[in-house]
Amino acid sequence: MQIVETTNEGLKRAYTVTIPAKTIVERVEGEIKKIAPQVKMPGFRPGKVPANLVKKMHGEAIHRDALNETIREAMDKLVADKALRPAMNPDIALGEGYEQGKDAELTVSLEVLPVIAAPSLEGLKLERLVVPVAEEAVAEAVERIASQQQRFETKDGEAADGDQVICDFTGKLDGVEFEGGKAEKQPIVIGAGRLIPGFEEQLVGMKAGDERVITVTFPEDYPVENLKGKEVTFDIAAHEIKAPAESKIDDDFAKELGLESLEQLQNLLKGQLEQETAGLTRTAMKRSLLDQLAAGHDFDVPPTMVEAEFSQIWQQLTHEAGHEEDPEAALKEIEAEKDDYRKIAERRVRLGLLLSEIGQANGVEVSQQEMSMLVSQAAQQYRPEDRQRFMEYVANDPMMAAQLRAPLYEDKVVDFLIEKADVTEREVTRDELQAAIEADADGEATEAKKPAAKKAPAKKAAAKKTAAAEEAPAAEEAAAEEAPKKAPAKKPAAKKAPAKKAEAADEGEAKPAAKKAPAKKAPAKKAAAKTED
Repeated sequence: MQIVETTNEGLKRAYTVTIPAKTIVERVEGEIKKIAPQVKMPGFRPGKVPANLVKKMHGEAIHRDALNETIREAMDKLVADKALRPAMNPDIALGEGYEQGKDAELTVSLEVLPVIAAPSLEGLKLERLVVPVAEEAVAEAVERIASQQQRFETKDGEAADGDQVICDFTGKLDGVEFEGGKAEKQPIVIGAGRLIPGFEEQLVGMKAGDERVITVTFPEDYPVENLKGKEVTFDIAAHEIKAPAESKIDDDFAKELGLESLEQLQNLLKGQLEQETAGLTRTAMKRSLLDQLAAGHDFDVPPTMVEAEFSQIWQQLTHEAGHEEDPEAALKEIEAEKDDYRKIAERRVRLGLLLSEIGQANGVEVSQQEMSMLVSQAAQQYRPEDRQRFMEYVANDPMMAAQLRAPLYEDKVVDFLIEKADVTEREVTRDELQAAIEADADGEATEAKKPAAKKAPAKKAAAKKTAAAEEAPAAEEAAAEEAPKKAPAKKPAAKKAPAKKAEAADEGEAKPAAKKAPAKKAPAKKAAAKTED
C-alpha cells in the first residue's frame, strides 16, 4: 500500500492511498474459499460447488465486502503510520475509474485534533458560595406539601364548590355506554377543573344517595375520535359528600406521608434543599473555572467540530424562537447574531478539548461499572422491546458510547480541577447565588457576542446554556454524530373519558415509537458504494 501526503495545513490533512489490486484479489479469493463449502447448488453435493461457480454467483457481493474491509484496514494503517488523531470521521473517496482487477486509489481528507500543551493547574482560584438552609425555607417546603395533600371529611347536606363527591358514573353516547366512560366510587373535586367542561359544575347540590343524569359536550379536539364534539350523558350516583378539612402540620400529618414524625419530614426537606443549593453552588464554581481555562488557553480547533457544535446550538435556538409570541422577529434577531453564536460554539469546542486533555494527562477515567450504569439509564428512555437492541448498539459503536460517557467524564474532570484549586468560601443567600450564576452566564455570552437591545427570552436562555458549556465536552460530543433519537420509554395509559381537555392532550397524546439505533456507517462503505454506480 502506498500513502502520499498531499495537504498538511494547520489541522487539515489529505492523502492519496493506493491499494494494490493484488491485495484485493487475494482477499476475494480467500473469501470464496471460505464460503464455498457452505454454498448449495442443484447438481452438486454440499461443499463440492466449484469455486468458479461460487465466484460467478456471489462475486460482486464478495468483491464489494472485500473492498470495504481492505479500505478499513488501509485507514487504520494510515492513522497508525502517520500518528493521526482524527477530529471526525475522515472523508474518503474512491477513484471514479476504479474497476475490479485494478489498483484502488483513495483520496482521504480529514482534520486532526490540535496538540495541546499540558495545562498548568497552578493558580486556579475559586469561590464557593455557600447558602445555609434557613428554618423558614424548611417551613415553607412543609407548607407546600400540606397544600398539595388536601384532606376531606364527610359532611351532611349538599355538595358545594370545593367539595369532594364520591360517586359512580356511566357515560352514554346516543343512549349506549362508551368505552372509558365508567367508574365506581370515583372522588371528584368540584371546581378542580380536572374533567371535561360542565361535568363538575353539575354535581353541585347533590347529596349522599342522590342520582341524576347530566349532559356534557366533549371538546372538538378531544383525543378519542368518536367522542370529539359529541354531546353525551352521564348517569351519576353519589355515595358520599366530603368537605375540605384543615391540614394540621404535626406528627399525624407526617405519618400520613409514610414517615415517623414531623421532625423526620423536616430533616428530609432540609437535606433536599441543601442538595439543591449545593448543585447551584457547583454550577457557579464550574462556570468560574471554565472562564479561567478559556482565558488562559487559545489554540486552533477543528472547523468540522465547531460546525457540529454550532449546528446543535442553532437547532436549539431556532426551535425555541419558533415558540415565541413573534417567531419571525425572534428568528430575525438570532439570525443577525449568527456569527456570534458560532464563536460560542468555538469556545465550547476549545473547552471540551482542553478538559479532555487535562483528564487524560491526569488519569481521569469513567469506570466500566459507571459506563454500564449510563447505558442502562439511557436504555430506559426506550420502549422495553427496544432496550436490549439499544444496549447492543452502544456496545458496538464507540461514537455512541463516547456521547453517553461525555457528560460524566466532564463532571469528573471538573471535580478533579476543583480539588486542585485554591477554594475560598463565602456565605450568601439563595437569591445572591442565583444572581451570581445568571451574571456569570451573561458575562460568558458577551465574550462572543454583544448584548442586543432587546433579547428574545428563548434566545437569551439558549445563549446562557451554550456559553456556559454546561453540556458534554465538545471533543467527545461532536464525534458522536450518529446517536439515535431518544424515544418515550412506554406508551401512556389510556385516558378516562370524562377528562378535561388539557389533561387528555397531555396523557392521551400518541407518542412516537423508539427509533431503531442506526447502524454506524463506516468510511469504507461510503467509498465502496461508488463502485456500484
